[in-house]
Amino acid sequence: MAADLDDIDHRILDELTGDGRMSMRTLAERLHISRANAYARVDRLRKSGVVRGFTADIDPQAAGLGTSAYVTLSLRQADWREVRSQLQRLDGVAHIGLVGGEFDVILLVRARDNADLRRLVLDEIQGMPGVLNTRTHLVFEEPRPTGGR
Repeated sequence: MAADLDDIDHRILDELTGDGRMSMRTLAERLHISRANAYARVDRLRKSGVVRGFTADIDPQAAGLGTSAYVTLSLRQADWREVRSQLQRLDGVAHIGLVGGEFDVILLVRARDNADLRRLVLDEIQGMPGVLNTRTHLVFEEPRPTGGR
């Protein structure tokens, strides 16, 4: 069930998306609310599952992951849960999306280089029981999104 969010909640989410390490004092000042209100709202957003956690925004290039690709997978439907479980444990898989359309899953994968990407896709992913085929789409550039929601 979706949480009932007001304008201040959405503004909190926008601010935290931009800087998850922002202090409550700074957050309160930017939104013109009290610190107690900021604490209470962020706590409510966390407890309700709207805010799942706080993570670092890592530059993949600077972290030695110079090759990125979207990989689409077609699966045997009965094997989806097992394939998902294996993908979640696989180093290099940054995002997993179950989708509708001409394929079943789209992955964002990150690798050191093309040889590492080849190993990840051909040896690891295509070797999983239930994966019928894959298609790999290299990412040439990843401009950082500027929008919030």
